[in-house]
Amino acid sequence: MNLPKYLTTLPPTKFWFYLSLTLAIICGILGIIPAFSHQYVVQDDARSHVFWMAKFINPELFPNDIIADYFQSVAPKGYTYFYKLFSLIGIPPLLLNKFLPIILGLITTAYCFRVAIQILPIPLAGFLSTLFLNQNLWLKDDLISATPRAFFYPLFLAFLYYLLKHSWLGIAITISLLGLFYPQGVLLCAALLVLDFIYFRNQQKFTILTIGLTTAFFVLLPYALNTSKYSPIITLTQAKKLPEFFPGGRASFFSDNTFDFWLTGDRSGIIPPEWLSQSFLPPQVWAGLLLFIFLSYIAILKVMRYIYNPPKSPLERGTLKTPLLGAGGGYKTVPLMLKNCYKYFPLAKKITNKIILLPELALASTGIFLAAHLLLFRLHHPSRYSQHSLRIIMALAGGIAFTLIIDFVRQKFHLLNHPSQTKPVEKIKTISIYIVLTILLLYPALTNNFPVTNYVVGKAPQLYEFLAQQPSDIRVASLALEANNIPTFAKRSILVGSEYALPYHQGYYAQIKQRANDLIQAQYSPNLEDVKKFIRKYEIDFWLLDSQALTLEYVRKNHRLQQLNNTATTLVRAQMENGIFPSLLNVPENCRVLDIQNLVLLDAKCILDITSGLKK
Repeated sequence: MNLPKYLTTLPPTKFWFYLSLTLAIICGILGIIPAFSHQYVVQDDARSHVFWMAKFINPELFPNDIIADYFQSVAPKGYTYFYKLFSLIGIPPLLLNKFLPIILGLITTAYCFRVAIQILPIPLAGFLSTLFLNQNLWLKDDLISATPRAFFYPLFLAFLYYLLKHSWLGIAITISLLGLFYPQGVLLCAALLVLDFIYFRNQQKFTILTIGLTTAFFVLLPYALNTSKYSPIITLTQAKKLPEFFPGGRASFFSDNTFDFWLTGDRSGIIPPEWLSQSFLPPQVWAGLLLFIFLSYIAILKVMRYIYNPPKSPLERGTLKTPLLGAGGGYKTVPLMLKNCYKYFPLAKKITNKIILLPELALASTGIFLAAHLLLFRLHHPSRYSQHSLRIIMALAGGIAFTLIIDFVRQKFHLLNHPSQTKPVEKIKTISIYIVLTILLLYPALTNNFPVTNYVVGKAPQLYEFLAQQPSDIRVASLALEANNIPTFAKRSILVGSEYALPYHQGYYAQIKQRANDLIQAQYSPNLEDVKKFIRKYEIDFWLLDSQALTLEYVRKNHRLQQLNNTATTLVRAQMENGIFPSLLNVPENCRVLDIQNLVLLDAKCILDITSGLKK
């Protein structure tokens, strides 16, 4: 069969490869443009995973700060040293965080392309796979966050490539890097190596399995032996008693909806939730499913042919390499059905046996996903073991499927082969089909929410600038939402913040919850002495209030108060409903150091100097 030039495997390979990289750059630029739209912009997850790295530039920042210490303790070592290395050459972590998604996207795209053409050695398949993967990655805020999970995609795709190339050195290096940046990925690698060996069962695969599992063991050993000072990890029984793990909570996990919990839950579900958040399934999903159905159908036909027309020589029997359309045998229908399949989709013949990687990865992901549910929360969120890999699987499968479909359209209507001989009606029909295919290919990028970035824009520049001018060891107490931005934009410590109240490590969360309880009670206490005791206990320098924070309506409607400490919030609401109001309402004007944009900043030392005259 003479393939058209755009499908051949030689000169066009570089063209499609560079086009794939160009696509990644375009997506990356679209993603980071909002990052430079304002002086105070940060990706949502970077607020917690990157803010503390300001200590690389100024070691005096965040002294005795449990929030900074905690997030530093849970950061993978490779991730930490990566940012620290760039800090040593003068690149601030937050600036690196904004540019890093483009670099990670390029590496991801390069390896995705190479993996795809290992499975189907057609350059167009590589391009379409990278197109689908980039679209999917930018429908979620994983890559744009440049947090540890963003490193999974380039490193894991590199692992898949070296696995297909049978490079034990590449496998060992990528597993080691995954352990340094995203340890959960190591478990997937180990499971995949085991399944791959079980399928092929040869000496080469055994060598790769041995090297891979040995590397994984030594990479994960430090994590198994290391005991965090914020241990223990919360158990399933304990988590079910906390509202934080239910809808609306900071770590929402459980759900009364079984479908949502097991399938589409962001932390608990097996399927990427963004697939079902669109108007209809992204094209690579249903195309990928069609590919699996098609290949399964062919596999069944081959098995049936083998049964009804077994190979005659022992060599053929041992390898199952019977002539694809071999003559003879008593069962004529099976070869005819196979012939029809390849007649309509001739490129299917070029799919290599490396396609087995996709079902192997799906099976490995499902197994680790279920194990994570059984060991909740020791392996953290189960979704980390399925959703990332499913995005990769469906991007590859979808790219291969669309390559077959495009070739089918070309063969069916001969538009690209003999345009001068094609009837006008056929031209219109074929062009219409290509337009539909193009729309399907670009559909996710045509939605209003593409790309998804989840950038947070600071709304109080004067507040950040004022606090940044204060000594580096100050501490701000606040229940305001804006307090979550202070560590990032002002580089100053806060006592507590809803963004940082993660309930997974009990040693950390117990302290955060106690702080929140004390802060809520002090802020709404009718007794000024309670306020002063609180200030002295936690060495508070400034107190940030929403302008309406001391009103009953605010307490009733503020979800963050309940999120931080529901018990304390309930008591305060009952107190205010009985006409008992906070003493901070009567703090003198001279204690207000800043009054901007519905925010009031109080000087804690000024409050300590108040002697009398406040109403109770």
